[in-house]
Amino acid sequence: MNDEPMSASPTTTTSQIQARRDLVFLVLAGLFLGTLGMLNILGLTRFLALGQIGSWPIVVAVGALPYPVTFLCTDLISELWGEERATQVVWVGLLLNGWVVLILWVGGLMPGLNGAPESTFFEIQRLAFGSVGASMVAYLTAQFVDVRLFHFWKERTNGKALWLRNNGSTLVSQLVDTSAVVLISHYAAHVLPIRAGEAVLPQLGAFIASGYLFKALAAFADTLPFIWLTAWLRDWLDIQGDGKEIVP
Repeated sequence: MNDEPMSASPTTTTSQIQARRDLVFLVLAGLFLGTLGMLNILGLTRFLALGQIGSWPIVVAVGALPYPVTFLCTDLISELWGEERATQVVWVGLLLNGWVVLILWVGGLMPGLNGAPESTFFEIQRLAFGSVGASMVAYLTAQFVDVRLFHFWKERTNGKALWLRNNGSTLVSQLVDTSAVVLISHYAAHVLPIRAGEAVLPQLGAFIASGYLFKALAAFADTLPFIWLTAWLRDWLDIQGDGKEIVP
């Protein structure tokens, strides 16, 4: 709790403020972890054509669609609760990745119902196993880069320039994430739809560029919502002062 007196409203009590803070953290952490679980299940099950720039198609895996939301959540947690709490959420996300893999593995070992179609499950399992190693490595690296850079810029600007730490941390971490996922998915898991008979590196470069462009646009799009949400939550949760964090 902050040492400053509560001032969200004349009638708001300390317990009500704490209940609000607990609720917001639960929503942000739940959205972060739920998106990760969805990413691991959907993963590379389908690739979407989102458009074309000249002769360059914009192709994104369906599992990547909600992924930018995770960086918005960690940025909000970093801004309001601090680096340590954001890092804890990232580690819980890693445990969630392991839990999803375990259930997929156990589900494949146990006997199925005779006559029931199982091809869908085993195809999802194959794609998930192929991409989850890449996603776990990329996830850990990118999320820790995001949290660390966010607080680096926060310290350098003395809590000002909210747009800079939001975009600066996300743009760098998304490039790390996209590159790692594509390269590991191809060279370690061989699950990307690479066209035979064509040079591999240009195709991998196209996957990286497409994925990063989508995530970069999403990062720019969430700048104003992030700034608005931060200001509104600071008022609603009674966190006084720009750059101040909730102290346990």
